[in-house]
Amino acid sequence: MTATLELGALVADTATWHRVCAVDELELSWGEAALIAGRQVALFRTGPSEVFAVAHEDPATGAHVMARGILGSRGTRPTIASPLHKEVYDLETGECFGTAAVRLETFSSRISDGFIEVEV
Repeated sequence: MTATLELGALVADTATWHRVCAVDELELSWGEAALIAGRQVALFRTGPSEVFAVAHEDPATGAHVMARGILGSRGTRPTIASPLHKEVYDLETGECFGTAAVRLETFSSRISDGFIEVEV
């Protein structure tokens, strides 16, 4: 857990792991949207034991469409392209390859006991 000191008060980071669905419910190379702790999150399963979670909101437009994006890669880096303007983002870091000032929010994800879990 991380904490920051703000105006003399200790403010704790309250991110926790949330069980979302069985890993077999998310198809390979396909995105799905999920509501996790009040946040719209796009989930992607890129391999049998590899999942990614990013904000469902397209940072360039504000539309909640990222789960319908196009999966790909830049070298060894897994990517998602927005279905609206085709901006390409790194699934691990959220970096936008076309516009440095734009970034897609990413969340830690894992597979535990056959379930996808996301830290929000």
